[in-house]
Amino acid sequence: MRSHGVEALLVSVGRDLPYLAGYEAMPLERVTMLVVLPDGEVSLVVPALEAARVTEMPGAFSIVPWHETDDAIGVIAGLLGTRRRVAIGDQMWARFLVELLERMPDLSVLRAVDVVGDLRIVKDDAEIDALAAAGSAVDGIAAELQAGRIPLLGRTEAEVSADLSRRILDAGHERVNFAIVAAGPNAASPHHHPGPRVIEEGDLVLCDFGGTMAGYCSDITRCVVVGDPDPEVVEAWTVLRAAQQAAVEAAVIYAIITNDCVSSGVKM
Repeated sequence: MRSHGVEALLVSVGRDLPYLAGYEAMPLERVTMLVVLPDGEVSLVVPALEAARVTEMPGAFSIVPWHETDDAIGVIAGLLGTRRRVAIGDQMWARFLVELLERMPDLSVLRAVDVVGDLRIVKDDAEIDALAAAGSAVDGIAAELQAGRIPLLGRTEAEVSADLSRRILDAGHERVNFAIVAAGPNAASPHHHPGPRVIEEGDLVLCDFGGTMAGYCSDITRCVVVGDPDPEVVEAWTVLRAAQQAAVEAAVIYAIITNDCVSSGVKM
């Protein structure tokens, strides 16, 4: 924080909070805020009705519960004191920031990602294992889909979406974040909401799904064809596959050259 000239870090809903404090805040109208000061003082301002969900970590942070008649923003302002250069979490609700700025109009606000990002980008072995496990779980479902072992023909997009969701949970995820199924013309919309359209012979079906497992997210997308693909689809896939292969080969060559230059002390 000091290297960024930041006097305080404020994180609310979003992924920075569970990373720093092990607690995932409910997206409520009641503010939850982790207030981190450079001197090591860390406070979790949390609605009293949510405090029971917090795992206490003495020495890491103190819990500051607030009640319905309390001025929660005032509590946060009090913890900041005279500090005015503050880094704000990217996912913090605007209403909380607006209310804080009304109380402290001379605040200088920065993005917390510039402070926390350098920490979060470094993964230890446990984190890498968790990422690999989440990815492997949905990889297995994608393989079932591509092998034709997940029924598509005659089912609605919504029915297949529910099937994928069940499989995601059965594979060890705590929750499903999304299970997009878009068939036929709907596949042109990458974030289509699965609906009542019945999947037919010849349909191109886009499936994009993932969830949260041990705090880390999975996300995979696959397109499959029910029956024989249209010649236009085959042509487009052939072009795409060639482009993908060329990109992979170029990346491998660049990595080899870069590694050789680093090893020999040559500047790129």
